[in-house]
Amino acid sequence: VQLQASGGGLVQAGGSLRLSCAASGRAYSGYFMGWFRQAPGKEREFVAGRRWSGGSIYYADSVKGRFTIPRENAQNMVYLQMNSLKPEDTAVYYCAVARTLGVVTTVREYNYWGQGTQVTVSS
Repeated sequence: VQLQASGGGLVQAGGSLRLSCAASGRAYSGYFMGWFRQAPGKEREFVAGRRWSGGSIYYADSVKGRFTIPRENAQNMVYLQMNSLKPEDTAVYYCAVARTLGVVTTVREYNYWGQGTQVTVSS
């Protein structure tokens, strides 16, 4: 599975961004996909995730009510809609896929990673 994340940029606090993750390669629709982020000097952390083909969405507490994974995804695309952005959301955002049928939120459980896209939120 090859993943490509895009859509990052510079936005003011309170603004919105929509990140995209495009997948190609081996069958991935049954796997679990996650969005992660890594701020400078911090560990990579789980943001949100769900099965690539759909279903329940899981969120980190820090983004609940502000971020979502829209359901209107194309077959090979998953998005992360980020609203009410805060300066503490500034990070490099990654999409990843885990070869599992379960729910996974830890970095080490993921098998495939995109290259990351920078999100900067100014105050």
